[in-house]
Amino acid sequence: MNARGRKPSGKPRSARASASLSPDIYQTLQDIAKEKKVSVAWVIRDAAERYIAEHWPLFTANKGGNK
Repeated sequence: MNARGRKPSGKPRSARASASLSPDIYQTLQDIAKEKKVSVAWVIRDAAERYIAEHWPLFTANKGGNK
């Protein structure tokens, strides 16, 4: 068990990021999440993955991305 009382999974932990969003953008993210029945975090991760795949396709190919 680690310091937080969790068993090590063998997988690397996800990195956390913080961003300030305008109220309009955040509301749109909430609307999308509600429509898709997912979290706002999921919508942001999905958007980031799609952005990287579109703008840096070789990066996702080398990293084993799924998009």
